[in-house]
Amino acid sequence: MVSEILGAINVVRRAFAEVRRLGVRLFLAFTGVQAVLVAGLIALAEIRKRRFGPSDGFPWEEQPEVELDSGGMLKLYSFGVKLYESMLEEIEGAEEAIFVGTFIWKGDEMGKRFVEALRRKAQEGVKVCVIFDGLANVGVPPSFKQFPEEIQTLHFRPLWGPANLANPRNVFRYHRHTMIVDGKVGFVGGYNIGSLYEAGWRDTHIKIRGWEARELENDFVDFWNSHRTDDLEPIKIERRRSWNPAVVFRRNDPYLRIFPIRAMYIEAMDRANHHIYLTHAYFVPDRAMRAGLIEAAKRGVDVQVLIPRDSNHVTADWLARRHFHELLSAGVRIFRYKHIMIHSKTATIDGVWSTVGTANIDRYSMLGNYEINLEVYDERLADQMERMFALDKTNADELTLEKWESRPLPSKVVERALATLSPLV
Repeated sequence: MVSEILGAINVVRRAFAEVRRLGVRLFLAFTGVQAVLVAGLIALAEIRKRRFGPSDGFPWEEQPEVELDSGGMLKLYSFGVKLYESMLEEIEGAEEAIFVGTFIWKGDEMGKRFVEALRRKAQEGVKVCVIFDGLANVGVPPSFKQFPEEIQTLHFRPLWGPANLANPRNVFRYHRHTMIVDGKVGFVGGYNIGSLYEAGWRDTHIKIRGWEARELENDFVDFWNSHRTDDLEPIKIERRRSWNPAVVFRRNDPYLRIFPIRAMYIEAMDRANHHIYLTHAYFVPDRAMRAGLIEAAKRGVDVQVLIPRDSNHVTADWLARRHFHELLSAGVRIFRYKHIMIHSKTATIDGVWSTVGTANIDRYSMLGNYEINLEVYDERLADQMERMFALDKTNADELTLEKWESRPLPSKVVERALATLSPLV
């Protein structure tokens, strides 16, 4: 009797082991198929890019400054040439401290111009500190990343070696794009630093002048002091903190599990009465974000989403497609920017509320990266954001539900095959 029971147990064990082996094989096979599909999509995107060549440009207009009731100022930028001119001008006028944080810093002509401008100010006695993401700049020549010794540089290196892997503080990405001069002027938005972004991409940045910029400085200092290496001195800045409820910086800190940007978006969508205009480079909304947009559309809010037709991350493009049917069926309108990459991360709602920042609507930005967004309650800025959105739509095609449903069968197969990658983006 005992031997029969043991024999049955062994049979069950062997069956489970075989099922487990089969499951592993199927998983590896499916993962391999996904890898081949992603590689193929990337190759096709590169062929298309080379075939059609660079774009002749995109529509943009300069926006006037918006004066705040506090005495400060806001200014939108949608063209890199103008933005970089303003940033370099502020660097030139710095007297005390310049703090620059960016995700990507290219080692090209524009990247070198910024380094040289910062080096000159450092030699004049201005404190200059720089942060950039180490993983995002793997392709940048190592010689360029060795900034002049006058510039204090923090290479944020997530996943860099076993020691960092063991420290949860270092497994996230530094995706903020900020610059602060003397605690009086700040910049934040989607722009990285490099010649490509000067005129080759459509992006959005915002400049803030006044004591509100101190909060942007505070963000930089907090990150620097929390993540600096032993060879870097802590930054000590003693300024009176700001408190303007109409101009608020929302910053994600994944190490502390603080994600106010996602909550900010969901709350703003829930309050919308008339319209929601979103512009995002990578748009893979989670269930709660989709629900916010769908519920708004169903109660009569004009919900419009502007995304790139072909971004620089083809996998993100295809993962976004997974949600098009659900959104379009609910009445959400989708526009796809053509001929050029749109890298903005902005929203404006009801002519009152706006946000400009570094966070995309995807899991990386909402729940995984160090991000920062400026949230503004101001009708004048919202009006500029709406006009900017309308101008962008002149270079976009609307994707209707009918057009979407008529897409070819192979596209549907690829979308279904890649669907399981959504939680990773």
